[in-house]
Amino acid sequence: MPVSKAIPTNIITGFLGVGKTTALLHLLKHKPEAERWAVLVNEFGEVGIDGSIFAGHESGQQGVFIREVPGGCMCCAAGLPMQVALNMLIASARPDRLLIEPTGLGHPKEVLEVLGSEHYREILDLRATITLVDARKIHDHRYVNHTTFNQQLSVADIIVANKAEQYQSADFPALLDYLDRALNAGNKSVFQVSWGELEPGWLDASPGDHNLSGPRNDSGRPLSFVRKIDVPAQGYLDVGNKNEGFYSQGWVFSADWVFDAHRLSALLTGADAERIKGVFRTDQGVIAYDKADNVLSETELENSLDSRLECISADKHALEYLEEAVIDCVLPG
Repeated sequence: MPVSKAIPTNIITGFLGVGKTTALLHLLKHKPEAERWAVLVNEFGEVGIDGSIFAGHESGQQGVFIREVPGGCMCCAAGLPMQVALNMLIASARPDRLLIEPTGLGHPKEVLEVLGSEHYREILDLRATITLVDARKIHDHRYVNHTTFNQQLSVADIIVANKAEQYQSADFPALLDYLDRALNAGNKSVFQVSWGELEPGWLDASPGDHNLSGPRNDSGRPLSFVRKIDVPAQGYLDVGNKNEGFYSQGWVFSADWVFDAHRLSALLTGADAERIKGVFRTDQGVIAYDKADNVLSETELENSLDSRLECISADKHALEYLEEAVIDCVLPG
C-alpha cells in the first residue's frame, strides 16, 4: 500500500455514551480546507449508525471520508476486520490525517498494537491517543470495575473529561484522584470540555507528550462508506450481538417507511437502555436520535439511505418490546 508519507493517526476512544461521535464532528469542522481526512468508525452493534450520522450531517468541509466496522470490537479476530477496512479506506481516501474511533466496548490497547505493527510502521504516524471520559462515572462501580473502561484511561496520552457542563464540584477532582490512586496515571494531560469541543491542536501531540494547553475548566458532506444492508420483504431486519457483559439489538428499516417523529421521540425517551442511537426518515425529515445518561438528543440530517436503530443494554430482556413498539410508529403508506 504505497503512500508518499506516513499519515498522522489518532485514536479517539471512550466508554459508551461519552460523546465520541460529537467530538469527531467537532474536529471535522476544524479540518483545514485543503486536507483530506479519513475516519474509521467501529460500533458494537451490527447495523452501523455512525456512518449514517456522519453522512447526513453537514460537515462544513469537503474531503472527509468515512468507513464503518460494525459488529463488535474491530481488533478481534487478529485485527483482520480493522485491517481490511483500514487498507480500503487509506487506498480510496489517500488521507492527510486518519482518525479512528473504536467502539465504546472495544480494546484500544489491541487496536494500538495492530496500528503499531510492522505492516503499518511506514504507513501510519501514530500521534496522541485521546480518551473521553464522563467524570461522573468515577462514582459508579460498574464503570471503575470494568476492564475496558480502565484500559481506555490507561492507554490515553490525553484524557478529556467531556460533558463538564453537567458536573458537580466534586466530579472532576474525583477523576483526577482516581487516575492518580487507582491507575497510577496522574502525570497524564487531563482537560475538561463541554459538547465534545476538543482542541484540534491536541491531534498533533506525540504519544507521551504531557506539556499541552487546553480548557481545563461552504457547505458539503463527508463521503461515507455506509454499509448497505438489504432489507427483506417484511420491511425490516433485526440483528443482535453480545460481548463484554452487554447486549445489543439493532434494526434496519425499509427506506420506504416513514415514522411518526413525535411518537418515536416519546418511545425512545422512555426506553430502558444504556445507549441508543438511531437515524430515521420521519414526517419531520431525517432525524438522528442519540440517548445517553437517560437524555435523548435529536439532530436534523440532510438525508439517509434508510432508517436504523441500535440499542445497548446490560439486561438482555430490556429490549424485547422495542421492535413492535418502533414498528407501531410507522405512518400508513
